[in-house]
Amino acid sequence: MDFLYLDEDIAVCVKPARVLSTDEPGGLPELVRDALGDPKADVRTVHRLDRVVSGLMVLARNGRAASELSRQIREDLFQKEYLAVIHGCPGDPSGTLRDLLFRDKARRMTMVANEPGKGVQEAILDYQVLNRTEEMARVKIRLRTGRTHQIRVQFSSRGWPLVGERKYATLEDPCEIALWSYKIGFFHPTTGQWVEFSQDPPNTYPWTQV
Repeated sequence: MDFLYLDEDIAVCVKPARVLSTDEPGGLPELVRDALGDPKADVRTVHRLDRVVSGLMVLARNGRAASELSRQIREDLFQKEYLAVIHGCPGDPSGTLRDLLFRDKARRMTMVANEPGKGVQEAILDYQVLNRTEEMARVKIRLRTGRTHQIRVQFSSRGWPLVGERKYATLEDPCEIALWSYKIGFFHPTTGQWVEFSQDPPNTYPWTQV
């Protein structure tokens, strides 16, 4: 387990791909307890990454920290930035994507809706193109909303599917999905000081290509 920061209130670590964020057998909290050498340690999930997505997460190590971090998330004080490699490239070097998204719970998929309705929520993100080739682009993404599969759906719906995407695209890329939780920022639940943590993606395909 790769820890960036650890104290009595929080643990900031890198979630591997294919590991669940939630507290269940094989999930990230269990991996953190194993790394701490304490199978009964209080480790709580306060935000999530999709199972196939990897990168930075913060977990709470007591109920008070969990409550405070959850409040910051509800009040949009918790900041999250991602890096992604996409097929194609937006025409503008930076911009904002806005969509109405509907979550089909039966199919476990998120779809773009044409108009407001029951279960439809607005999804907003800001992006910046950092680098590009003829076939791919590396983009930095800041979420303004936190809808399920939001980044994956908003880019795929515009013809820019993430490299490694298998749920919302039909391309056969030889890698896991190229979506990485790059930076998180929040007020420390005890000191109240603003803290930020960042970690670059691994030096593997497709990150090495663009």
